[in-house]
Amino acid sequence: MAWSNTLCTAFKGNHCIAAGTLRDVALQVKNAMDDSAANDSHEAVLIFNDQTSEVIELDWRGSVESFTNKFNLMAQQLDSISTKIETESTIEPMANKGPGRPKLGVVAREVTLLPRHWEWLASQTGGASVALRKLVEVARLSSESADRVRMSQNAGYKFMSTIAGHQAHFEEASRALFAGKQMEFAATIASWPIDVQTHLFKLLADAFIDKI
Repeated sequence: MAWSNTLCTAFKGNHCIAAGTLRDVALQVKNAMDDSAANDSHEAVLIFNDQTSEVIELDWRGSVESFTNKFNLMAQQLDSISTKIETESTIEPMANKGPGRPKLGVVAREVTLLPRHWEWLASQTGGASVALRKLVEVARLSSESADRVRMSQNAGYKFMSTIAGHQAHFEEASRALFAGKQMEFAATIASWPIDVQTHLFKLLADAFIDKI
């Protein structure tokens, strides 16, 4: 995904002022910040990545036109870097020419195992490589649910730490979150600003998946 299309949400103080792609949100935030300066408002404006809750830092200085030009230049640079990394990661290592089975899009890596492990792998249908790929797939599928829970919890905690660390019962809410106690968590943050609660529950859509 292009950097400028990153899904994000902007908050001014405790109020959500924009949500959508970074390109759209950034322009709305720039206008809001200029209006705030004109009205002598000092509430902080933050843009959060919807997936990770990382705060996206931008250079807000200058006119709207100047800001847009800087944003476009940064987007081009970051997208170029991302494309280069993706391209390099798909280049397969050089293979020895000669007869044999064609490459199947796999990448060779060194694996260190005990002798008994190699013996067991060699005895499996298809040999060691096929057996290892099957084992990895089983492990990957079995951990997907736990990974979703962990990523959702981490994103929610990062957001609430940044914007709601001063709110009442923050520590209790944090403990309830990582303990997987959904009802207790909801009750603990019930007094928090409604926009903060709404965004938190969106981030935590998978946080309690194994606890309901």
